[in-house]
Amino acid sequence: MHIEHFGILGVVDFFEPEIDTVPLAAVMQALADDVRLEVVRVLAAEGERVCGSIELGVSKATRSHHLRVLREAGITRTRVDGARRHVSLRRADMDSRFPGLLDALLAAASQPSPSSRA
Repeated sequence: MHIEHFGILGVVDFFEPEIDTVPLAAVMQALADDVRLEVVRVLAAEGERVCGSIELGVSKATRSHHLRVLREAGITRTRVDGARRHVSLRRADMDSRFPGLLDALLAAASQPSPSSRA
């Protein structure tokens, strides 16, 4: 699915794949990054957020890159509201396509790493 938004700089086109076309490998690759996993954790816990309000400790350009990777992997959805971009987790779609995957990843991400247990 393509979402077109007419902004100050012209048309902004967001690619969001139909969930039935999303391969598991693309989702796993997108979630293999700690920053992107943190975005998913925040969205799962707090719901839709304005893109710039998710504090990740990275530059704006890097945050935008991570949000694009998640969107293009079918994990998140971007909604345009004027100049703001809102991002949300496509939880129902993901649970339908890959039952239990997000729950398992979020549970594993909340566990202390082996190196911090020592």
